[in-house]
Amino acid sequence: MTKQFVDLHTHSYRSDGTVSPEALVVLAKRIGLSAIALTDHDTIDGLAEFMEAGKKHDIETIAGIEMACTYEKFHQPEIHIVGLGFDPDSPHLTGYLAALREERKKRNLLMLAKLCDLGFDCTLEELHQTAGGRVVTRAHFGTLLFQKGYVKDRNEAFQKYIGNGCPAFLPRNLPTPKDVIAEIHNAGGVAILAHPTLYKLDFGQLDALCKEFVSYGLDGIECYYSTYTPNQRKAVLKLAKKHKLLPSGGSDFHGENKPDIQLGIGMGHLEVEYGCWQNLKTKDSSSLYSSE
Repeated sequence: MTKQFVDLHTHSYRSDGTVSPEALVVLAKRIGLSAIALTDHDTIDGLAEFMEAGKKHDIETIAGIEMACTYEKFHQPEIHIVGLGFDPDSPHLTGYLAALREERKKRNLLMLAKLCDLGFDCTLEELHQTAGGRVVTRAHFGTLLFQKGYVKDRNEAFQKYIGNGCPAFLPRNLPTPKDVIAEIHNAGGVAILAHPTLYKLDFGQLDALCKEFVSYGLDGIECYYSTYTPNQRKAVLKLAKKHKLLPSGGSDFHGENKPDIQLGIGMGHLEVEYGCWQNLKTKDSSSLYSSE
């Protein structure tokens, strides 16, 4: 039987990617994926177009989101949780996300004021134009600084001005991991710990984090990710097995904003089999850990 592959972590221009939700579906179909999830940051605004495109182009589309939560242990202030397979029309979830958008708007205004204090001539109108009416993220701040000639590229903007600890940076007022996992579950989805190797925690710290998050109901962990080395993949799979977490994975595709990351294959060696999504859909780990 021919193997089927999926991508369970992607972004559109509804957050900080560069392609439309439908274009994402078209690309997934073209490269032969069997299913794809759209997991934009803290927003589900692109899901209606995305799900409709799945019907139009005959490919399984999965409602997703990537949500940030606060986590101040081990000097790591922010952790990301991916939600998959939930009801995008859940009124509780939509209300919750509306409150998060308001918090993001307040933070964006304060960061803009900091940039102005540093001598940069940037306005709220310009920032919204850069974002194209979509959720404003730090990526849009970086793009605006680049467009106005203040930095040579977006990386410089993050390194000097808007990255963690930089002069114009402000931490977000984020929900707790327990709250994020509960919101995903309330909408009928599964909660996945995103890209654990990116948090600069050692194995013992990640082990403690997983144990804590499992107590909140965490369902899975991204065992397959574009930037993992073979040893990192083995380490995350070991964590998944220890804590009975379902494996997930994806490219974290952002289009031109991450030009080295390709849909479905990441940096060329990523493979996420359809079985990962099948197990997540049913929340079934028996086939993985039945002998434990």
